[in-house]
Amino acid sequence: MKKIVFALLRYSGLPVLFREVFQRNKVSILVFHDMDRQTAEASFAYLSKHYNFISLDRLITALQNKDERHLPKKAMVVTFDDGHARNYELLPVIKRYKVPATIFICSGIIDTGRHYWFREKLDKKTIRSLKKIPNKDRIAFLRSRGFDPEKEYPNKQALSAAQIEEMSTYVSMQSHTVSHPILSRCEDEESNWEISESKRSLEKKLKQPINAIAYPNGSYTKREVAFAQAAGYACGLTVEAGFNSTRTDPFRLKRLDPNDTPDINELIVKASGMQVLLGKLP
Repeated sequence: MKKIVFALLRYSGLPVLFREVFQRNKVSILVFHDMDRQTAEASFAYLSKHYNFISLDRLITALQNKDERHLPKKAMVVTFDDGHARNYELLPVIKRYKVPATIFICSGIIDTGRHYWFREKLDKKTIRSLKKIPNKDRIAFLRSRGFDPEKEYPNKQALSAAQIEEMSTYVSMQSHTVSHPILSRCEDEESNWEISESKRSLEKKLKQPINAIAYPNGSYTKREVAFAQAAGYACGLTVEAGFNSTRTDPFRLKRLDPNDTPDINELIVKASGMQVLLGKLP
């Protein structure tokens, strides 16, 4: 049924209307996570024909100068959250379609055998519940189930230093905190440390400026905005659905989430931002 809905929406002509009217003079930012290579091939083949890819750095410059004259029509920024190891497999696709992507990585997980807590074998309801409780309670629950955030596992889930170095010519690496907590559920000191330490650590490891942070799970408050500003970031990215312009708050940038879908119809509909005006889609 879901596939039928997205096929009907695609061929209704609404995605074209949204692209040519609502996205024409805005910047759309897409967020992916752990998409496979085949999905990336189909997605970027379509997007490259209908949008104009720009780097996040180019958007930041336009935001800082309050000048959108040098931004193309139907501008699109492509981002990936977390830094999953499989992102490396997408490099040939990224190069082929000239996608100036940004990957937001967790400084305490990349180049280690540590695992992402949200990839533990827990049902979706439990994962959702863990995102709503205090950070210390989340960690305690996970430890009670045998998950140790400091443990080095043989099957690595995150990008290695060598992979990051190879990708860095084509992909910008930016901050996604140290350990991917739900920042709004952290104590003040925890939240501030996750935001500032990730920047410091990544700049030391990668020997490059880290000027952007994506709030894990899109969870943030004005406290996190203040911490990010104090740490020296130039912008912060949310998962609030919407389009961006030079009038958008740099620390509350909106993104559209196609949810790594292998269904090209769903990708086309969600990349058009139809959900911004029509509400939640299937």
